[in-house]
Amino acid sequence: MSTAVARRGGPKVGRGGKGKQGAAAPRKGSVFGGGPAGKDKLFAAAKPDNSEESDSTDAVSSSDEEERWKESKHTNDVPSEYWHIQKLVKYMKAGNQTATIVALCCLKDHDLTTQMNQRAIQDCGGLEVLVNLLESNDLKCRLGALTVLSEVSSNLDIRRSIVDLGGIPLLVQILSEPGRDLKIMAAETLGNVAKVRLARKLVRKCDGVPRLVDLLDVPISVLRSQRDQLSEDEREMLDMARAGARALWSLSESRHNKELMCKGGIVPLMGRLLKSVHIDIVVPTMGTIQQCASQANYQLAITTEGMIYDIVSHLTSDNLDLKRQCSSAIFKCASDKTASDMVRDSGGLEPLVGIAKDKTVRDNKPLLAAATGALWKCAASEANVKKLDQLKTVQVLVQLLNDESEDVLTNAVGCISECVKYQNNREILRQFNGIPLLVNLLNMTHAPLLENIAKTLKECASDPESMTIMEELDAIRLIWSLLKNSNPKVQAHAAWALCPCIENAKDSGELVRSFVGALELVVGLLSSRDNFVLSAVCAAIATIAKDRENLSVLSDHKVIQMLAHLVYTTDDLLRENLAAAIASCAPYANNTQELGRLRTVTPIVGYMVSNNPRVHRTTAMALQKLSEDPQNCITMHQSGVVPFLLETVGSKDRELQEASAGCLQNIRKIGAASGGAGVSGRDDAFDWFDYCILY
Repeated sequence: MSTAVARRGGPKVGRGGKGKQGAAAPRKGSVFGGGPAGKDKLFAAAKPDNSEESDSTDAVSSSDEEERWKESKHTNDVPSEYWHIQKLVKYMKAGNQTATIVALCCLKDHDLTTQMNQRAIQDCGGLEVLVNLLESNDLKCRLGALTVLSEVSSNLDIRRSIVDLGGIPLLVQILSEPGRDLKIMAAETLGNVAKVRLARKLVRKCDGVPRLVDLLDVPISVLRSQRDQLSEDEREMLDMARAGARALWSLSESRHNKELMCKGGIVPLMGRLLKSVHIDIVVPTMGTIQQCASQANYQLAITTEGMIYDIVSHLTSDNLDLKRQCSSAIFKCASDKTASDMVRDSGGLEPLVGIAKDKTVRDNKPLLAAATGALWKCAASEANVKKLDQLKTVQVLVQLLNDESEDVLTNAVGCISECVKYQNNREILRQFNGIPLLVNLLNMTHAPLLENIAKTLKECASDPESMTIMEELDAIRLIWSLLKNSNPKVQAHAAWALCPCIENAKDSGELVRSFVGALELVVGLLSSRDNFVLSAVCAAIATIAKDRENLSVLSDHKVIQMLAHLVYTTDDLLRENLAAAIASCAPYANNTQELGRLRTVTPIVGYMVSNNPRVHRTTAMALQKLSEDPQNCITMHQSGVVPFLLETVGSKDRELQEASAGCLQNIRKIGAASGGAGVSGRDDAFDWFDYCILY
């Protein structure tokens, strides 16, 4: 009996259906079978069609006849190697143990990485035989089958077939066996097959993740020694670590697998592997690290283990893939200040800027995007920005603003947005004509890019010369149009950017009114459910309402009613900007009385309990405006505002001090005018006033 079927009584058949002599029928939609994904039926005529005839008696369409003619024509182009491989598979099916081993050895002599040879194995049911051989008692048969599977599994359709044939549990089981050569080939095969989502889940269910993590446990002395200096046993340990790292790299695309890998103690093992002199081990290890670095617990562990220094050391490698993985890991970790400081201290900013500057890697978009992303996150630190200034980073990034990759543009603009928080970089951006390029990018549709452009232009608007250029380029209108974007972050950052633009533009009131429907659009955003959007829009309204004509238009669009609906928020950022908007809108017409009627006074008084001094300042400003109405003064006193105002009137913040004193003065006037009725005793009213005078 053939070794291929000795353990199971016959070849396994996949889900695709039954085929004669153990050959699995092609799955629907397969690259090698029929369906939309298999339009190129190169070998369709190589096997007779054993499927049942259709019940339909209609004549075959002309298109079907044409397809069959093409298949017949392609059959003549099949090379002899295709038929030779199929003969070898038949020997594995029908031969004895010796014939199976010989067939496997001959099969390995062929180039199994080519699609044609892979198809030859699949078309005649070779995958079922190879998977069955994994349960053979013969070591050579199993090793030969694993060697073939590790090569042919580079094909996506074959990966899926291996999963369908139940190969994952068998491969995982081999990882627990003593033979190192078997473990290596099983891990290599899993590294390919685990790129299929279902395979990643099955490996986890079969407890394959901890077994693969165990393969990474290699002594540091072995990792730091050249291969020719190692014994055969030590070289096998290296090969196991390489294969295990490749498999874990594929498995790390699953969030559940990442968590399981962390529990299995993979972090210190990866930190040790990073110190290896063997690039074939470092690359998959680094790939796993950058995949896992998207999770906060891994980011903390990477920083704590000091892996940043090793990651930075590989940024100068000649291996572009390794550079990309390292840059991507820094991109994900450098949001933490400790990690970004470690990047600077270990000399990581220089190679990152070097990658962005290197014109030879401009076509390598993933590498360029990863490097600029790492620079973006590192630029959040003022110390890093100073170092980047020495490396003339802004000039380098401006040259990338013509790039066609959205990811590269997003990250480059993100880094610029951090750098231009400082005046010297705003001047550099203007001198190198970066502002026109940024304004031109406002016509893009990629939401993260638009978000970063808005951040950058917001900072540039505080520079008079830059603001002049932006006005000439009609940038304010383009920024305003971003408020229509469906992405809340884009809306919010566009509204934030409008604040300095309106404040510093020439004749800003007339400019705003020249945009048709602009004020209505702003008021409409007050119905958003996103607090960050609401905060930004309130800040914009506070700036717009400084122009009386604009305030009139806003009032006509019922801005007071919209603001009144938001006063019960507990979000400090929204409280700060909502109070500022109310302070700006209250002085017009009967808005102050309307705000009192809508019962906004008591909730606003409650903002004074916040620990944020910025909230205190805008709240006091709003209360001062609201206290112009006598009834609002009574409500404020009844809400217990006086003790808070007596405390804030002594603040070092001049605006807060003046607003608090003004509100107290209005309350005192009402108390004095009414003889204390409805407010408090007259003597108490004068006591408050005298207390204010002392300050």
